Amino acid sequence: MITGESMAQAGKPFAVGMITICQLMALSLWFSATAVLPQLRAEFDLGAIQSSLFTSSVLLGFVLGTLISAFFGLADRVEARHFWAASAFIAATANILILAVPVDGGVVIGLRLITGICMAGIYPIGMKMVATWSRGDTGFLVGLLVGALTMGSALPHLFAVAVPLDWRMVIVAASISAYIAGVAILFVKLGGTPGKSPRFDPRMVGHIWANKPLRHACYGYFGHMWELYAMWGWIGLFLYGALSGREFDNPGIWAALLTFAIVGIGAFGSLAGGLLADRIGRTTVTMAAMAISGICALVAGALGDASIPILIVVCIVWGISVIADSAQFSSCVIELADPHQVGTALTLQNAIGFIIALGSIHLVPVIADASGWWGAFAMLAVGPLLGFIAMGRLRNMPEAIRLAGGRR
Repeated sequence: MITGESMAQAGKPFAVGMITICQLMALSLWFSATAVLPQLRAEFDLGAIQSSLFTSSVLLGFVLGTLISAFFGLADRVEARHFWAASAFIAATANILILAVPVDGGVVIGLRLITGICMAGIYPIGMKMVATWSRGDTGFLVGLLVGALTMGSALPHLFAVAVPLDWRMVIVAASISAYIAGVAILFVKLGGTPGKSPRFDPRMVGHIWANKPLRHACYGYFGHMWELYAMWGWIGLFLYGALSGREFDNPGIWAALLTFAIVGIGAFGSLAGGLLADRIGRTTVTMAAMAISGICALVAGALGDASIPILIVVCIVWGISVIADSAQFSSCVIELADPHQVGTALTLQNAIGFIIALGSIHLVPVIADASGWWGAFAMLAVGPLLGFIAMGRLRNMPEAIRLAGGRR
């Protein structure tokens, strides 16, 4: 007998797939300017600080957008698809306006900030929409959306290959991609009525921070964020420099293609991390991922003159491991926090984590200019080291039994 529930589930793969594709297309805005930094630095003689701002201003905007949305409850007051579409349209418009202002001026950083603010209406809202289709497979669906974030972050590098040597067309391609996604999302069917988002309550911050297991889960996330966005933001420029001194006709194209592969393959790492964490434990997966990514961070910067196959293999392993644990830190917060504090705990974790990422993004080019890429990437290894220690301590706490159904 065919029931309404079975008919709804029959449409689940298409709906979840469409949400994921739209998420991927819109999130290409995040790194659209970062992907063309080698061309921008060559054409406009951008310094280290200005170059860093192309990525860090989006992160800062995301923090502001998340706090504003959580404080005013926008995710509950505005219909999810409309909120998502409006955010995509505004972000795409801010992105394409980069072409109308001086790239080496302050206005372009303001436009990147607006793009970041709008990301808070895309990434978390996409999570909320796909959750309406959850039927005991939330971990997989969250991993799918983190995978979409990862692939979306890599997509501009593919645009750079498709339209080589013209950074303006990369910006246009990313904006058009987001416009199309903003229209397409309006035709996606949800699996139910989205639940209310837990509200952010600043008064709860002290109580949350007093929760020792929860605090250590946040420490692990902070170490992860110290490494993640700095690696994503600068790996392309590192590869461009590593390939430029060799016999390559178009090092920029090859660097962009490799960066797309290295960042994009992390999507599979995210899915694998989610599946493994549910089966063998969250602290097990996060500690293993941070150990591997930390080693890669220590090694990668020293391989600028090494053979290309060795360089590529290390960077691909880094690309997989650096994101494999990402979704699990949020899962830890959900499982360790009191139910009425989940919204504030997640907002607090994300806000501090992205602020920490701002620091590492700006430090990388400064250290790279002073002591080379080995020193810059080795500095990133501090994050996974401290995160590994924090998750190891969490693993030994009695409360860790609440993680992943007792699998720690």
